[in-house]
Amino acid sequence: MTQLDIVAAADALYQASCSGTAVLPLRERVGQATAETAYAIQLHNTQRALAQGRRLVGRKIGLTSPAVQRQLGVDQPDFGMLFADMAVGDAEPVARGRLIQPKVEAEIAFVLGRDLRFERHTYADVLGAVDYCLPAIEIVDSRIADWRISLFDTVADNASSGLFVLGGNPVSPGRFDIGRCAMTMQQDGRTVSEGSARACLGNPLNAAVWLADVLVRVGQPLQAGDIVLTGALGPMVAVDPTRPQSFAADIDGLGHVEARFD
Repeated sequence: MTQLDIVAAADALYQASCSGTAVLPLRERVGQATAETAYAIQLHNTQRALAQGRRLVGRKIGLTSPAVQRQLGVDQPDFGMLFADMAVGDAEPVARGRLIQPKVEAEIAFVLGRDLRFERHTYADVLGAVDYCLPAIEIVDSRIADWRISLFDTVADNASSGLFVLGGNPVSPGRFDIGRCAMTMQQDGRTVSEGSARACLGNPLNAAVWLADVLVRVGQPLQAGDIVLTGALGPMVAVDPTRPQSFAADIDGLGHVEARFD
């Protein structure tokens, strides 16, 4: 795949985001659909966003469910960028036109107080760098029509990022059991997703260690102040774009966070 091909694929995703109209899977238009090429497409749009003045505030980790990994034929997660304009306030309504085909999933967010720059990190390194944790709802979205994604498609598409909502009560990582906490998410008062931290690579710390190591290798280490969305604690739920909806997630030891759709 040439640089011109990478730029063309990045442009297609960018235009889809601007127009609100999804495109056909990218893998159908490229010759070499490798993860390396997909990250090159993602990087091109990241650089575009930074040039436009958008502020990078962290990363999201995707594909942390073993079942989803098997479905896509991969053996590790992926990551995408979080920008400040992707953040939505707790219970703040999201306008319908901001997204194409949104889904929601509950996660644990880490907010870092120190950089993570080692070649290989440990739990102790990550826990020492985490300033506090927050409950989060990631609002995932896809610029690929009908969510017909492969690993190549989702990586190129910024790991299918959309928006994210953080709860407002910071909790020290030593105040709750990160690896065992349970999660329940309700839609308008009805339970629609349940799970636990074990659904996220066995422990969200496994996902955070993986991300820290990978980002050092690619020369983009996590820094103090970064937000890390560590991965879904249960099944994602599709949002019905035809009517107002509210999704409320409760995570043991972390509390409550709500995503509303206008």
